[in-house]
Amino acid sequence: MSFFDTSIEFLKGVGPQRATLLHKELKVFTFGDLIQHFPFRYEDRTKFYSVKEVTEDMPFVQLQGKISSFEMAGTGFKKRLTGKFTDGNGILELVWFQGIPWVLQKIKPGMDYVVFGKPTRYGRVFSIAHPEIEPLTARQEKAGHLQPVYPLSEKLRKKRIDNKVLSQLLHELMKIAPSHIHETLPDYVLKKFGFIHKKEAVIHIHFPDNFEKLAEAQKRLKFEELFYLQLRLLKLKLVRYEKYKGEVFGDTSLLTKFYNDHLPFSLTDAQKKVIREIYHDMKTGHQMNRLLQGDVGSGKTIVAFICILLVISGGAQAALMAPTEILAQQHYAGLKKYADAMELSIGLLTGSTKKAERKILHAGLQGGPLKILIGTHALLEEEVKFQHLGLAIIDEQHRFGVAQRSKLWQKNSTVYPHVMVMTATPIPRTLAMTLYGDLEISTIDELPKGRKPIRTTHQYDSHRLQVNAFLKSQIEEGRQVYLVYPLIEESEKLDLKHLMDGYESIARAFPDYAISILHGQMKPEAKEFEMARFVKGETKIMVATTVIEVGMDVPNASVMVIESAERFGLSQLHQLRGRVGRGAEQSYCILLTSFKLSSEAKLRMETMVRTNNGFEIADVDLKLRGPGDLMGTQQSGLLDLMIADLGKDGKILIQAREVAVDILEKDPELKKPEHHPIKTHLASLKKTAVNWSKIS
Repeated sequence: MSFFDTSIEFLKGVGPQRATLLHKELKVFTFGDLIQHFPFRYEDRTKFYSVKEVTEDMPFVQLQGKISSFEMAGTGFKKRLTGKFTDGNGILELVWFQGIPWVLQKIKPGMDYVVFGKPTRYGRVFSIAHPEIEPLTARQEKAGHLQPVYPLSEKLRKKRIDNKVLSQLLHELMKIAPSHIHETLPDYVLKKFGFIHKKEAVIHIHFPDNFEKLAEAQKRLKFEELFYLQLRLLKLKLVRYEKYKGEVFGDTSLLTKFYNDHLPFSLTDAQKKVIREIYHDMKTGHQMNRLLQGDVGSGKTIVAFICILLVISGGAQAALMAPTEILAQQHYAGLKKYADAMELSIGLLTGSTKKAERKILHAGLQGGPLKILIGTHALLEEEVKFQHLGLAIIDEQHRFGVAQRSKLWQKNSTVYPHVMVMTATPIPRTLAMTLYGDLEISTIDELPKGRKPIRTTHQYDSHRLQVNAFLKSQIEEGRQVYLVYPLIEESEKLDLKHLMDGYESIARAFPDYAISILHGQMKPEAKEFEMARFVKGETKIMVATTVIEVGMDVPNASVMVIESAERFGLSQLHQLRGRVGRGAEQSYCILLTSFKLSSEAKLRMETMVRTNNGFEIADVDLKLRGPGDLMGTQQSGLLDLMIADLGKDGKILIQAREVAVDILEKDPELKKPEHHPIKTHLASLKKTAVNWSKIS
């Protein structure tokens, strides 16, 4: 067992009780866990201000001086203690609302103290509420320092484990740890980027002498973390490429026939490039694992069909799995017209497929005449057996769990099917390199010709009459409208009430038009009925919750109104907007919000109005929300980065990946002496499940 595997209980100042709390609250079990519990910010204690220099826009100030007197005021829960603090140049008040007996017992008037806190102003007097206060020492007087601030929980604070205690524990650990910290990067990498050594970086991340040392430590540790993440992903990719053979599909006869006789429009250059990449994968003899990403409406479905044709030409079958019935049905409807034109049999299997239909589907799959099966999770059921599955396509894959997807892989027992993962959620490059670092990535980054960009405006609730007048004019021109309400999730009843209130006010404002309503609590048949009415144009307005986020394609719907738009994340707003703009007409998206908006909500609205580019929007979203929220990947363990931040450290990630690629190309087994530190460190890393896609 290494030094860093020692239980945290044995660190001076911890003991069994504190150890249990640190396990539960911070997931700190060992010395290694504590040393990697990095500060999330630093307070500048390098400077002492005089009371005269204090202004109310300072985030924090550090002062030294004496308390001349205490005074109590108020009664009951309004009771407060005020201390008059002076440094000889001016007077400032220190105020306590809680812990008053402790303050009166510990803090003595006339002694020298160091005070730290946020100044606020009342009239002409400045005060600091609940300041940090400690006796002045010779060390503090001589030189200030940067104070690390660690992530903590409320429960720890209640049990008197605060930032000060955590700093003390790390001081104890750093007395004994440095001699056990070994270098994990080759010398030539340190020289190339001018990195400091690992030992120095760890010391300065916790107790930096100054901001320069802190920056050096952060840069070094971020690179290391991202380098090892990429290295492991790339090794998985290499192993899989060598280990998993793939069926060769090189026959393009069906493809050529479809191109010449049935393709209803010309493909964009981006679509052609992606098809070439996929065709190349399918004839290498290795299993394809490719992510196909493209914005809403960029034409991924036709690309998927062309890949399906390659597989069918080679005598195999294809399956496409979607996360919802609505989306599965839409894929089925979209692909059926192409399949019929090519005289290929296609089936749809969802939770609501009747037993008699299932029997026919199962027989067709096992016998071989059924070439394409579209479906939901129902595809994963035991009784769904393919005669020869050659390609598995998964749409919006982040909505499926790992175990679910692995079942689809195993539907071919002789050779793993080729795998294509599709997503209409544009993924920023840094996130794609991390989440799907072991997949090949294809991107459709242009919209089909003739598509007009959607015009987006941001309006406040007070402009509702003008918005309604605009909707009326659009409906009179023969268009249709979506009105989307947020799911607030605190209570389904509340959500439904908001939606019904909205529905009633729309019905009053538009008495002459038929209106559809759609929400998650409706029975599937009722949803189908409402959607069918809207698709046929029988209703002009669709009032819905976010169930329409994926899966409705109505070319005549040209206006999307998003109510309480401030409640939605950026990528969700972009997904919703993508429901319009399907036809040749000019489409509009109206974001309705209340007047009071946070700065983050304002940035979201501005971004939506400024650009239609999903990748640009995803980049802003990543900076705002972080990767876990963006992809719903908290459960994957992959994005629990300790110090790096994919939203801000894209440049470091790209450098780290380039170095990892270079090393594995030259020395895939890491046998060279200079790569010994890497091999040793890889062996010591926790065997966490980083892989999302080799799931078999």
